[in-house]
Amino acid sequence: MTGKLDIVIFGLSLSSSWGNGHATTFRALLRGLAAEGHRVLFLEHDKPWYAPHRDLPDPDFCEFELYDDLDAVIARHRDRLRRADAVIVGSYVPDGVRVIDRLHALAPRLLAFYDIDTPVTLDKLDRGDEEYLAARQIPLFDVYLSFSGGEVLTHLERERGARAARALYCSFDPDGYGPLDLPVRWDLGYLGTYSPDRQPTLDALLIEPARRLPDRRFVVAGPGYPADIDWPGNVDRIDHLPPAEHREFYNAQRFTLNVTRDAMRRMGWSPSVRLFEAAACATPIISDAWRGLDEILPEGEAILIAGQSDDVCRALTGLSDAERRAMGDAGRRHVLTAHTGRARARGLAHDIVSVREGLRAGSEV
Repeated sequence: MTGKLDIVIFGLSLSSSWGNGHATTFRALLRGLAAEGHRVLFLEHDKPWYAPHRDLPDPDFCEFELYDDLDAVIARHRDRLRRADAVIVGSYVPDGVRVIDRLHALAPRLLAFYDIDTPVTLDKLDRGDEEYLAARQIPLFDVYLSFSGGEVLTHLERERGARAARALYCSFDPDGYGPLDLPVRWDLGYLGTYSPDRQPTLDALLIEPARRLPDRRFVVAGPGYPADIDWPGNVDRIDHLPPAEHREFYNAQRFTLNVTRDAMRRMGWSPSVRLFEAAACATPIISDAWRGLDEILPEGEAILIAGQSDDVCRALTGLSDAERRAMGDAGRRHVLTAHTGRARARGLAHDIVSVREGLRAGSEV
């Protein structure tokens, strides 16, 4: 049984889901922490590109503060930062290297890094890119919380100097995602911000099938796509879809597509929040392949794996409605069992307590 914890988080964004997957990940986790009775203060750097797109400006499940001066916000919360059960810094936090150094100097009871982009982070560090985390800082954290699990955790400890690495996958809020009785608008849909390394897979697994199946309907939702992409006429485009509309979006599809960034696919064990959201809606998923995926959603039972356009076309034309529904139901059962925000919150609380107990035991030796 874990006591009630006080946690302070510096994260990329909680207030705006525009152009980032961090907000929905944090929202599900923090709602879960609140449901478990824990206290959370979330500190977000006030950036102008999020200001017009704040779809959750005043969350009711945590304390929330926008700041524009790091020194001032640390001074304002200095006592709490030192007393909190855990201080967590997320990946892609603006001026992240300085944030980490300042917090480490305060000597909090437990300092953690939550990497919602682990394979991307490690790839950036290998290229000497220390945008939000410096390689020298990895050993400073009492625990490295990783979006990626499996062999990635061993790599973080053995090769990168992490004192302790624990998986903290993204999750979903079951109150916001579930089946709806809606007419089907699209045969296949995709929700994701444009990324150059994802685009070839999106081309192969959605755009090319759309060309081959002109009588079927497709949709791509998300910002940042270049104007020169040649979208087939049967592909609808939605520039931004706020989280409040995700449930209806997934429920209006016969299948949804999951596409993984190159670094995450190479490293494996990196489930996207979109994977859990779609499965929670009982929408059957077609996904590219990566190690560890079958541990989350069993292939053939709860998800279809596609390597090329032909695989997608066969799924769209060959599976019966009964087979499709059975796959969606299986996916929903799997994620409700282990991947809700509340389940993830319990895991995080357990890791905080166990790591702190380990630190105390070490100090007594």
